[in-house]
Amino acid sequence: MNRHQQDEKLDQWLERHKGLLLKVTRSFAATSHDQDDLLQEVVLQVWRSIPRYTAKVAESTWIYRVALYTAVSWTRKESRHGQTQNEVTREPIAAPTKTDPRVDWLYEKIAELDPIDRSLALLMLDGFSYREISETLGLSESNVGVRLHRIKKLLSAKLQREGHDEL
Repeated sequence: MNRHQQDEKLDQWLERHKGLLLKVTRSFAATSHDQDDLLQEVVLQVWRSIPRYTAKVAESTWIYRVALYTAVSWTRKESRHGQTQNEVTREPIAAPTKTDPRVDWLYEKIAELDPIDRSLALLMLDGFSYREISETLGLSESNVGVRLHRIKKLLSAKLQREGHDEL
């Protein structure tokens, strides 16, 4: 595949899956500046991965996998530089446009999860099946089910504890 074909494929993928990439970056980066930086890194890694892509998996699964692994790696690198989420003034993790406060709250709580659980939650929210999630993250389907059940219980408890019953 030549560079022009690779660029065209990236443009097609970004057109179809930009929302997916934005969800990942919103969940792994605390500030809008960090989200932009992470998005650039994710797009670069997706572009680099194009020659290795085969249609054995859905392109959305491939892109999610690249985005999640890049985000986890980026998060580790940022924390080694002393920029953990606790040390940074957090902005609400929300889309630039006006969003539903329930969605904002959910993304804020998802951002507090460890990277694998964060990835699981994002994939679940996007409607991926347990099988697709297990293929994307390299976990067994039963492990996916158990972890998602725990995540749902945790988020539900946080919702009740924080007095957001109206959400």
